[in-house]
Amino acid sequence: VLLAEACTVGLEPLVRPEMPALTRARLAWIQQSYIRGDTITTANNRLVDVHAAFPMTKAMGGGELASPDGIRFVVPVRSVHAGTNPKYFGRGKGVTYINYTSAGSIGFFGFVVPGTLRDSMVILDGLLEQHTALRPTTLVTDSASYSDIVFGLFMLLGYRFCPRLADLGQTRFYRIDPSADYGPLNGIARHRINTDLVARNWDDLLRVAGSLKLGVVSAHDLMRTFQGSGRTATLARALSEYGRIGKTLHLLDLADDELYRRSLLIQVNKGERRHGLARTVFHGRGGELRQAYREGQEDQLGALGLVVNIVV
Repeated sequence: VLLAEACTVGLEPLVRPEMPALTRARLAWIQQSYIRGDTITTANNRLVDVHAAFPMTKAMGGGELASPDGIRFVVPVRSVHAGTNPKYFGRGKGVTYINYTSAGSIGFFGFVVPGTLRDSMVILDGLLEQHTALRPTTLVTDSASYSDIVFGLFMLLGYRFCPRLADLGQTRFYRIDPSADYGPLNGIARHRINTDLVARNWDDLLRVAGSLKLGVVSAHDLMRTFQGSGRTATLARALSEYGRIGKTLHLLDLADDELYRRSLLIQVNKGERRHGLARTVFHGRGGELRQAYREGQEDQLGALGLVVNIVV
């Protein structure tokens, strides 16, 4: 039944009337009784925990490094949980499955968003809501997930945000002390951090971090609020100022440390290769997702993630 869900081929190719365990009635009963979001998540968590204990997994980097990325699926049926994007879905609609890949190439969390919602709006959710033994502290993304507010939220929560920036030469570097001498970097470190704004709002920033840690508010709801608040929201501006500290440190590491740059590239490539494997597995019905409701979409793509992890 897992294969039927993950490969989108339906039960028919798997039915064997001469085998009691593989009759149509038996498979249909298993599908209705056991293939749902909570059971798939529990099974995947146990698989990830066992995988994390392998010596080879630890040699590949352990559980501190991870990368989120989205894989797009066309939804050819009518669905309120699908969005338009001609680049990915043509004239139709589709969804994006945001999934998180560890340094050991295992997927430890995933969820579905309609259309092509910007990754920066949702990438914190996986770190805060996943329940495996992995405790990633460094998240590697592409440029699409980048914003100063994201840097600020990651720093507040004790994580490190490491996007691969495509426009590094156009990115601003910031300083705190206007009189500090940074030698050859004086020319690029022209912009100053507004530390007074951060200090005045520090207590509120800590409340934001506490609310996220305790699950009082979801990360994507908070990001949506901050991103849509405009320039007048004092707390959003303070968070951006704080995030520019982490962004500048990240930019300096990118410029100075070849091993750091290579590790980010390797991790992003792992996620892309995993997506290639998922596309191969999800071959039935032309690779389209034909579930109309969010629960069905997450159940089917959760089964896909579990089968890909079994392959890994």
